[in-house]
Amino acid sequence: MHGAMAVTETAPVEPFGLEQAFREHQGRVFRAAYRITGNVHDAEDVLQTVFLRLARQGEGFATLDNPASYLYRAAINAALDVLRGRRERPDLPIDDADAEGRGGESPRTPEQVHEAAELRAWLRDAVARLDPRPAEIFALRYLEGQDNRDIARALGISRVSVAVTLHRTRQRLRNELRDWKRGRS
Repeated sequence: MHGAMAVTETAPVEPFGLEQAFREHQGRVFRAAYRITGNVHDAEDVLQTVFLRLARQGEGFATLDNPASYLYRAAINAALDVLRGRRERPDLPIDDADAEGRGGESPRTPEQVHEAAELRAWLRDAVARLDPRPAEIFALRYLEGQDNRDIARALGISRVSVAVTLHRTRQRLRNELRDWKRGRS
């Protein structure tokens, strides 16, 4: 009888629908994290981190106006945190699973595959060096394919702010890429 009580006492109660939120949004959170980190293991870690943070919030999640947008942004920010962590630990490899040619493309040479992997690694590192807001806007636009209007709405800023931030960020990254390429030659 005492054992049955223990089971009842430890049964999880989800007043704010954490399990339902996970079922509905896990795919989108994982895909966003994977596109930014380029690594399945990191994307899985981001997924876990986002939902652990959500569980810690408790019922605060139930009061959000747009839970899908919140989780999506949380995934992007957690993935950017992973990239920043990589900068601090450069010995961690970056998964190049998508370095191989995709269906319909002509096969790439090993040199082209290597160069593409280096460029992706450079871009992830460069985005990780950005301040949080420009990094988030850049990731939403160029890694997630969101348009400026949707980014502005999600972040609660004007479309002009989004456009200016993107312009400045692209210019900074373009200059850094030029310097990086010079350093390789």
